Amino acid sequence: MICFQQKILNLIKCFRRQWPLFSNSERTTVCGADCMLMALQLSMTEVNEQHHGDFTVSLSDVLETWKYLLQDKLGLSYENMKEPENYADLKKAYHAFLARNNMLDLIDIYQKCHGLGLVSEDESIAPVQLLEFISGIMNVQENNGSVLSTPTPVNRQGQENVKVTILAKKCVCSYISLLVNSKDDLALAHIINVPDRGLGREAFTNLKHASQKRKMSIFLMATSFIRTVELGGRGCASPLFDPLRVHVKGLSNFVNFIDKLQEIVGEILNPRIAGGQILSTVKMHLIKGRSNGDPFCQAVEEVVQDLDLKIKNIIDSQHEVLTASTTGVSPAR
Repeated sequence: MICFQQKILNLIKCFRRQWPLFSNSERTTVCGADCMLMALQLSMTEVNEQHHGDFTVSLSDVLETWKYLLQDKLGLSYENMKEPENYADLKKAYHAFLARNNMLDLIDIYQKCHGLGLVSEDESIAPVQLLEFISGIMNVQENNGSVLSTPTPVNRQGQENVKVTILAKKCVCSYISLLVNSKDDLALAHIINVPDRGLGREAFTNLKHASQKRKMSIFLMATSFIRTVELGGRGCASPLFDPLRVHVKGLSNFVNFIDKLQEIVGEILNPRIAGGQILSTVKMHLIKGRSNGDPFCQAVEEVVQDLDLKIKNIIDSQHEVLTASTTGVSPAR
């Protein structure tokens, strides 16, 4: 019997192999549980602003809507749950957000795979199982079988190390994700101020508002603004960009670094070498100015080594297909 996590991985592999059946763009990326929740939160702020003029939302409302959305999308019973306010608009905004970001969430991929008959009986996943996986319930149930001990300094230190590793992985993966899919606003949100560029919540909110007015991704908005400043000077910036002027230095640093990564993709034809160079460049960028003993530096080093190996394995597994292609290797692949 295939373990459940392996079944989830097989779904993702199915999506990667058969992406034309899912999307018209090979730059479409997978939205996991944490990104789904973040996408919902951003969508709720948009709807709240439209209905109440308030660009904020409480965490409790987000979590309640999250539970309802998962049940709804998976076709599970939610009779005992109260429908969130403006739910139809929230659901529409959520899916519109994913579409703008060239993303599909795990439920979309799951339903598409099963609908097209791409999943064998042994690899089949029940809707309630996917709900538990996305909600984190399954992990809790699995951990309940372990021996629980009284928290100790060692345990707390171990938990902190896990948090640092998760942060490091999210940062490195977000840089790669944005490089592959420049419409990925969620990836941008994770790294726009990592390392510190002075681009906090205010900068992100200003960028988001400007991008909505221009109907473009946040990264394209940032790039357009910086190019205008660099080519035409500050005086040429239109009134629309006024809120962004105070963030010129930080945005320039961010946009130019992504440009540097894109240059690696364009200049190094060998994908194995390019992947390693991109990871090395991201690593140096993240640990710059930090001491060697910094836990974050150590975590980044380990994450980069692991991802480098995985990228090489993916390239090796697709070697025959790629060498037979007459169109070359795309940056997305």
